[in-house]
Amino acid sequence: MKRHKILNDPVYGFITIPSELIFSIIDHPYFQRLRRIKQLGLTDYVYPGALHTRFHHAIGAMHLMSITLDNLRHKGIEISEEEYEAGLIAILLHDIGHGPFSHALEFTILQNIPHEALSLLVIQKLNKELNNQLDLSIKIFKGEYERKFFNQLVSSQLDIDRLDYLQRDCFFTGVSEGAIGADRIIKMMDIKDDRLVIEEKGIYSIENFLSARRLMYWQVYLHKTTVSAEKMMISLISRAKDLVQDGVKLLATEELLYFLNSNYTLKDFETNDNPLENFLVLDDFDIWGAIKLWKSHGDYILKNLSKMFLERNLFKINLRNDEFSFSEIEEEKMRLMKKLSIPESDLSYFFNHGVLSNHAYINTEQIFILTKKGNIIDVALAADLPNIKAMSKIVKKHYICHAKSLTL
Repeated sequence: MKRHKILNDPVYGFITIPSELIFSIIDHPYFQRLRRIKQLGLTDYVYPGALHTRFHHAIGAMHLMSITLDNLRHKGIEISEEEYEAGLIAILLHDIGHGPFSHALEFTILQNIPHEALSLLVIQKLNKELNNQLDLSIKIFKGEYERKFFNQLVSSQLDIDRLDYLQRDCFFTGVSEGAIGADRIIKMMDIKDDRLVIEEKGIYSIENFLSARRLMYWQVYLHKTTVSAEKMMISLISRAKDLVQDGVKLLATEELLYFLNSNYTLKDFETNDNPLENFLVLDDFDIWGAIKLWKSHGDYILKNLSKMFLERNLFKINLRNDEFSFSEIEEEKMRLMKKLSIPESDLSYFFNHGVLSNHAYINTEQIFILTKKGNIIDVALAADLPNIKAMSKIVKKHYICHAKSLTL
């Protein structure tokens, strides 16, 4: 019996795997693949400690879900053993559809397929293998279960996913501003009219949670160096796809070549088993192995981008509040083409511009406060919390990034 197997987590300490079914899921190759996908993609170029994986995060989220459901039971909310296990499985598998480097290549290796859609396909595939024991977990994941608060715990503005990744990313990056006090937030959770609510005395913990999330976005997730590295990675994979689809032979794993050869859509994944089977073998190491092989390739674009990654020679990035004018962008393009001695047709691989946006609180996905009088109100309308109203405003920053030099 392995149902009481214990894992030692650096953030929470010892975590117990509560059932045979959950152990069999964690032990499955699809889930073990998450050990080979870093949670923060290329962020370790900025914060060297950011080497934790999607596996870490999924186990941690399951642990927080168990604490949350135990707390709700303690407050008199009836939760059956079947619901309890299904809730744990839903959060355990919520990120299983992530590919290499998580969000960085979500729309490059694949054709505009969000990881949530792939997660659902993987959970459904696992369900068939496990004799439909995940039926309730799938309903919770899709928001189709009659008790809606279960889905809110998996996916909302105050879900277990965010409570874990903010604490975990804060821990591994060393960015102390990301500390959120998840224990108190969980203790303040309750259910009212089938909705997840926060007791009024926990309102300042929510303000701190939203503020910490906003700070983590600017200091970690949207750090300008991380953005630069991600744009480089997108350019690198785009160039590899263009070459392979033009008939150029590249060395890479079978699974990576499978996706470089074609532009698969979500419909392809839904109607054919092959794309999903290949995807479920793909991880960060496929990309890094290919980069080491491509650094000596005859194509100067692929070679340069690969060498840049291995030597941490990242694109120079200019980030500012004001939008870049058309003339500024065109002048920068002309200057770069002259400096790098490249034709305009190759410029897109070495030059990027765009906008980053960040808002801590979305009014359409409310966090509800349960007042002492039993009323439910939006946290943004709660008394003496002007910061939350300000956090609902979308903040945008504009960027231009480009290569510094090339070896032709």
